[in-house]
Amino acid sequence: MKGLAVLGSTGSVGTQTLDVVRSYPDRFRVVALAARTSLASLESQLREFSPKLVSCDGTAEEKAPLLSNGCTESTMEDMVRDPDVDLVVSATVGDAALGPTLAAIEAGKKVAIANKESVVIAGGLLTDLAKKHNVELLPIDSEPNAIWQCLQGEHQKIRRLIITASGGAFRDTPPSALVSVTPEQALNHPTWNMGPKITIDSATLVNKAFEVIEAHWLFGVPWKDIEVVIHPQSMIHSMVEFVDGSVKAHISPPDMRVPIQYALFHPERVRNDQVARFDPVATSELTFKPWDPELYPCFGLVLDVAKRGGTWPAVLCGADEAAVELFLSKRIGFLEIESVIRSITERHEPITNPTAREMLSAAAWAKKRAMAGADG
Repeated sequence: MKGLAVLGSTGSVGTQTLDVVRSYPDRFRVVALAARTSLASLESQLREFSPKLVSCDGTAEEKAPLLSNGCTESTMEDMVRDPDVDLVVSATVGDAALGPTLAAIEAGKKVAIANKESVVIAGGLLTDLAKKHNVELLPIDSEPNAIWQCLQGEHQKIRRLIITASGGAFRDTPPSALVSVTPEQALNHPTWNMGPKITIDSATLVNKAFEVIEAHWLFGVPWKDIEVVIHPQSMIHSMVEFVDGSVKAHISPPDMRVPIQYALFHPERVRNDQVARFDPVATSELTFKPWDPELYPCFGLVLDVAKRGGTWPAVLCGADEAAVELFLSKRIGFLEIESVIRSITERHEPITNPTAREMLSAAAWAKKRAMAGADG
């Protein structure tokens, strides 16, 4: 049995990871679970899976029911180092996953990454450390996972990567109408069921810029060879074009359990009757169109800043996290998300070759500065 540590177990990817575990109870043992504040959901998971380690936020009184289940409280860094853990699923939101991910790599553990921010903030550091310790980084995020699957068995040079984007909740909305859209409307994603942070990032296309950054670091592909297209059906998750003109695409209905299962079982493929199958006749058509810079001003901004390296990507993550939080709490409008990110990056004094601590400090500075600015 493969021992799992699931970081962010009560979130969208975390709960779907546990769905896969339920389908194969003889193949996985849940050793550790980590969440932040969804303690009721976490307590239910502890009763079901009986892990030996747990990590969460809260007072001693709030944590008492969780610890009564027989598990031991731990930091995320310590739980990923546990000898019973074979694979770490990094599914938390924000920069909180970076420290545990680095600790897992240094401990020689495989890491299945759904957390975009870790790779965006410290892609070079993560990939270099993984090479040093001979550790596999297994992408769970659907688009990088699709690229990974398309590259299996290939040894020829890549000509380009084509990453698809649903376009989010406002893909058919005129740019002039975005000034009055609400968080509720933005959270109404047309094809995917995701957590609130990534759903808003989908509406701004920040999540797609983050996936370009992920692909650059995880697969060593130059920026100029990575393209993004809008694909409303969300059936093709990414494509890889090789030098001979051949293109491989990964196609499946929009269900995160497909990439999660591939990462958990890699290199084995197993049957799962709980996931939907692709029906080309029922799907009828697969369409594509270019992304509109006027509709998605955040996309170009994020990539331009990220390419500077150093602490710039960390500041992007912190600023975006704050901007999304401010929008969801209705303290800023949708179009102000781009304004917040731009304002914070313009004030940043970068560090060229930062340590992990300096990267996290830069992200924290950006979030704090953005929140303070919104509060006047």
